[in-house]
Amino acid sequence: MSEHVTIELLKGFLDAFNRHDLDVIMGYFAEDCVFYMPRGAKPRGDRYVGKKEVRAGLAKRFEGIPDVHYGDDQHWVCGNFGVSEWTLTGTSISGQPIEVRGVDLLEFAQGKVIRKDSFWKILE
Repeated sequence: MSEHVTIELLKGFLDAFNRHDLDVIMGYFAEDCVFYMPRGAKPRGDRYVGKKEVRAGLAKRFEGIPDVHYGDDQHWVCGNFGVSEWTLTGTSISGQPIEVRGVDLLEFAQGKVIRKDSFWKILE
């Protein structure tokens, strides 16, 4: 994996999410990473620290929305930061269809994600 953040890196990361491949996804993360989910008990969302917690949080996401898919994506790079914008679609385990526009703010160090902060639009 390159030490430089590129559009191709961001696309590969999102592709791993679309394949629900936790092994590949976790290869993008640094050991001491932090992941802020778009939902949670606090204003910043649920927070997972370290690869073990991040993996468990992502597994929970894939269980809660088994057919989750990120499409209609665009990506931008600015130094050690990446932004990925996408439309999340899927169906919750309760049968509720989901379609939201969202964005990931990604911070990298030595080619690995050290912080992923996800945001979704709130639908009314």
